[in-house]
Amino acid sequence: MIPVPANTRVWLAAGVTDMRRGFNTLAAQAENTLAADPFCGHLFVFRGRRGDLLKIIWWDSQGACLFSKRLERGRFVWPAAKDGKISLTAAQLAMLLEGIDWRIPQRTWRPLKAG
Repeated sequence: MIPVPANTRVWLAAGVTDMRRGFNTLAAQAENTLAADPFCGHLFVFRGRRGDLLKIIWWDSQGACLFSKRLERGRFVWPAAKDGKISLTAAQLAMLLEGIDWRIPQRTWRPLKAG
């Protein structure tokens, strides 16, 4: 799992992205398309056309990080929007990386009262 600091925001780039891109071109996409500063310490998540590969860029105040993950089976759950960005929590990012539908998480049962 990516060590996400508590105050870090996670942004999903809606739509598809060319997965041949590296940190520099994905940072330029975050800056131009998403209107965000790629060097602010937030995580920016991009998905390929087939849906089984995603890349995450992150500036950790010391350097540029580029993470990628490919699912051997299935696809990453992605919003239907063609452009724009969506904010996620660190927990939703963890679900996304595991291939779980982060939009409608199944909550566990909780007792109403103790004893």
